[in-house]
Amino acid sequence: MSPIVVYLLLLKAVATSFAGMGSLPQIQQDFVETRHAISLEQLNQAVLVGRSTPGPIGAYVVSVGYLAAGWSGAIAAWLAMVTPALAAIPLVVMTQRWLHLPRVRGAVDAVVIASAILLLASAVRMAADAWHQVASFVLRL
Repeated sequence: MSPIVVYLLLLKAVATSFAGMGSLPQIQQDFVETRHAISLEQLNQAVLVGRSTPGPIGAYVVSVGYLAAGWSGAIAAWLAMVTPALAAIPLVVMTQRWLHLPRVRGAVDAVVIASAILLLASAVRMAADAWHQVASFVLRL
């Protein structure tokens, strides 16, 4: 898989999640189910590595990038992980200057509501997957 594709897919997942593990459903969809770049087991290993090492919770995306495209994928994943934070700095400064305008205030409110809905959608999907795994485990007993 191309490092550019890794960067763009992970940027999409990271930028729309606003939380460490919130990007997991999107990453699973893009890398495991759609593109078959990594297996579900490899995704689980990447999450395990990210959770067991010091640093931010969302750092597992670097492991995903490495598994999908080697070292260049890991670098692309790291860049995707930090891009939203670096892009937010000028946006916050610009927004503070124009926040008194009603249109800007409305746009900021819309972004906050949309991000809350995206987080809720991710939580529902992860809860459904967890429920399915628990049910299948119980049925095996």
